[in-house]
Amino acid sequence: MNLILYFFLAAALFLHITFSTFVISINLDGYQPEERAALLQLRDSMTSSLDLHSNWTGPPCIANFSRWAGIVCSNWHVIHIVLEGIQLSGPLPPAFLYNISLLTKLSFRNNSVSGPLPNLTNLVHLESVLLSYNRFTGSIPSEYIELPNLERLEFQQNYLEGQIPSFDQKTLTDFNVSYNYFQGSIPPTETLRRFPESSYGHNLDLCGFPLKPCPVPPPAPSPPPPSPMRPGKDKKKKLEIWIVVLIAALAALVPLVVLLLVLCCYKRVQRKETAKEPQAGGGPAGWTEKKLTHSQSTKDPERKVELEFFERKIAVFDLDDLLRASAEVLGKGKHGTTYKANLESGDVVAVKRVKNMNGLSKNEFIQQVQLLGKLKHENLVQIISFYHSKEEKLIIYEFVPTGNLFELLHGNRGVGRVPLNWAARLSIIKDIAKGLAFLHRSLPSHKVPHANLKSSNVLIHQDGQSYRSKLTDYGFLPLLPSRKLSESLAIGRSPEFSQRKKLTHKTDVYCFGIILLEVITGRIPGEVSPRDDEIVEDLSDWVRTVVNNDWSADILDVEILPAREGHDEMLKLTEMALQCTDVTPETRPKMSEILGRIEDIEQKN
Repeated sequence: MNLILYFFLAAALFLHITFSTFVISINLDGYQPEERAALLQLRDSMTSSLDLHSNWTGPPCIANFSRWAGIVCSNWHVIHIVLEGIQLSGPLPPAFLYNISLLTKLSFRNNSVSGPLPNLTNLVHLESVLLSYNRFTGSIPSEYIELPNLERLEFQQNYLEGQIPSFDQKTLTDFNVSYNYFQGSIPPTETLRRFPESSYGHNLDLCGFPLKPCPVPPPAPSPPPPSPMRPGKDKKKKLEIWIVVLIAALAALVPLVVLLLVLCCYKRVQRKETAKEPQAGGGPAGWTEKKLTHSQSTKDPERKVELEFFERKIAVFDLDDLLRASAEVLGKGKHGTTYKANLESGDVVAVKRVKNMNGLSKNEFIQQVQLLGKLKHENLVQIISFYHSKEEKLIIYEFVPTGNLFELLHGNRGVGRVPLNWAARLSIIKDIAKGLAFLHRSLPSHKVPHANLKSSNVLIHQDGQSYRSKLTDYGFLPLLPSRKLSESLAIGRSPEFSQRKKLTHKTDVYCFGIILLEVITGRIPGEVSPRDDEIVEDLSDWVRTVVNNDWSADILDVEILPAREGHDEMLKLTEMALQCTDVTPETRPKMSEILGRIEDIEQKN
């Protein structure tokens, strides 16, 4: 009996060893070491809120299964890399995807990945490339247009520049390059013409369908016809050649004599000089675009005029102080670039280099900026000074260090982000309403006092747990000579602008309502939601649809959903926002009324 038992135990042990050996041999047969090595490059070169070093160990794929976070496998090969909202930061390793040849989906959305876009050469199976809401720089590589199966391409909210390549894949159904720095003409391919304006909006200077038409360059002048040869003039021609040679010789001697005279004068002056004038420089950062030079400031008589100051809290400076200041770009828009300038005195100011205003006379520009400079309110960014010449127009503001509302609401969403609670959002909303109500009282003659109210133009100063808001970029509408230039302002999204109706103070109210909905929902107007891929072309229409189908917490930002005690206030503000974004301007409330209602909600909170 014992012998039989031993026999069965030995047989079971043999079968177990045989099966284990079989499984191990299968694993060794299917294992793809080159794919694992590529993923380890990514793991070891970047940081994230997810501990990839502990999670990404062993083989990435076992048949159709992977225990590596963000990795999907099929038949032992990696086919998806999806690392979204994990604060992944740093540049991607160069060419790390080369050996992951069966990849069909690549997504790094909602992180802080910097540097150039990844190299996708030979990844012919790729269908989705989702790289939005990051810090990618540079241009789109040309090999992207050679991906034959590409269906989705999302680059919005990055720092990309250059021109858009000629994508013409018939498979491409989702395309978005908005909120970057692209310029030039949108290629007129059949594929790219399928996408709406929101796929291209908020870039540096894009043109072509579906945006504004590109300017047509003037035709090149045709060369004049050659003069006919006249016979019988050979002797005269030879005489003309000798005259030309003589003139050329004299022309060579004259500059030599002048040069000798200049050298003599220079030596005399050099002996008299005992000190050297200090040279003006721009610091390591410098003005990054068409920087003003010291020679320009001395040669142009207008540049010697003192800057006019409205705010005396900081030391008075002149144009040369600005030229010597180190500077960095804070933001670029269609109406100018804003810099942070660090003056030698230690003061820091924001300098907006405005454009598209050359059609204005000097008096018109100065009169308008003087009017804006006299406005003083705790919720307006103060204009300190300005400068005007034929080539340059500068507006100098106080510097607000923390950032803007757009970054505060949408930046670095995901694991590890500190949520913006409801009390902070309500305080920010109130400050915006106060600043806008003051503008409406102070500029009654302006059709639209602010005209460019959007979350990126609401600057935020954070002091501990409290947030203070200041409106910037206000009052520029009278400085823009045409309605076409006004289209790129925030008012360009209002119903009355698209219908070519009269613009009024109520157009600002519409823009305020959009910001209010953006704060409540956490969504970007006209963009794809990074949470659920739902496209919200018109934020007010989407919220109105949800509310009309019975009020639901679905519209609330996931960061404020836990604040149950504030849901009644959120509902009241949502109703007010829908009134502000009513299609008919006359039915929208005034800003003074809106501010009173917000203050009532805050007191009851």
